[in-house]
Amino acid sequence: MKTGAETERDEQDREDREEGRAERLSLGVAARLSRYLQVLIQARKMGRQTISSQELSEYTHINSTQIRRDLSGFGKFGKRGVGYRIDFLIDEIRKILRTAGGHHNIALFGAGNLGQAIAGSDIFADHGFQVVALFDVDPDRIGSKVGELEIRDFEDLEEVVAQESIVVGVIAVPPEAAQKVADGLVGAGVSIIFNYTDQLLQVPPGVTVHTSNPAVDLLYALYFYLS
Repeated sequence: MKTGAETERDEQDREDREEGRAERLSLGVAARLSRYLQVLIQARKMGRQTISSQELSEYTHINSTQIRRDLSGFGKFGKRGVGYRIDFLIDEIRKILRTAGGHHNIALFGAGNLGQAIAGSDIFADHGFQVVALFDVDPDRIGSKVGELEIRDFEDLEEVVAQESIVVGVIAVPPEAAQKVADGLVGAGVSIIFNYTDQLLQVPPGVTVHTSNPAVDLLYALYFYLS
């Protein structure tokens, strides 16, 4: 049985963790937690129930000491000799990243090969995001379907964003068309843009753009390989 002092300390620890979750995470911590979450979800798909910090390190290439430090800042999630319970840690990291509960709707722009691959993938669904609208400007594609999604006309953007409560726009169009799509998203009130092109997008303050470029990732990996 815990003493009064131990109970008080536990309560203070809980309050400190809740306070830490309420604060804005640094970019580094948020990025690493997102990587841990990706590995955990894939491990669960493989039927795993537990995972060690060393295994997380091997999959993410982040030092295991750093992993334990990141996670211990939010609570006691692991058990020595056993590791982390995957289901529990997934739920906790989602709470920390404020993505627990509900789905966040995505509009995808570009119904070419890349757009269709993204629309047919579960990469977003695994993390609580759902592609609910697919847009293109090609008259031959508009009205046809990719899976369950009907390809919409770009001119319907504002109406669809409002109807579907879109919070994220994913751009998978030719680079020369990317700025027009970004402008349309900003005009419709979307403030998070995921850019699959190498176009440098100009957006107003308050709009977040994340650009995914495989060449940059390869350069990053090559640097550490050669170092």
